[in-house]
Amino acid sequence: MIFRFIVWIILIAGGIAGGIALDDKLFNNLHINLIFHILSILIGVVLLLTVVKISKNTGRTLAKYGRKGKLKRGETNVLVKKGPYKYMRHPMHLGLMIFPFALAFLTASPSFLLIIAPAEILFMLVMIKLYEEPGAIKKFGGEYLEYKKHVPGFCLRTECIKELFRPVKK
Repeated sequence: MIFRFIVWIILIAGGIAGGIALDDKLFNNLHINLIFHILSILIGVVLLLTVVKISKNTGRTLAKYGRKGKLKRGETNVLVKKGPYKYMRHPMHLGLMIFPFALAFLTASPSFLLIIAPAEILFMLVMIKLYEEPGAIKKFGGEYLEYKKHVPGFCLRTECIKELFRPVKK
């Protein structure tokens, strides 16, 4: 858990710092364009609200269906295959992949948006492959391997996206 927190802090701080540094060299004139900043911030707010909604819904799905017995907050011991998890193995990660773009727009940084955010998303995909998937296999064994055969990591079909935004009833 602490490892993930540190990685997120590095991604956020590094993205902002890297964006500022590159913007000065690559996109200097945009810093004086008020319309660009206003539109960028509005798009960033919409994307950030999207990230929050997806994270809230997927987190509630995990809390409702992924726990038997007393566990620490955020932990699961049951493989969840309901809600958005019936369509994709990593719906929360899909939502979190929007976060670098939201931050890039909020900071009105074209370098962050065009260079750093895509690199951060690639990093997230590598972490899912090297860290999250092996952890799920270790935790759930054959049940996860069978689930993996039938459910893609990510799904962008209409019904999948709708499920991301469907509130979870308690």
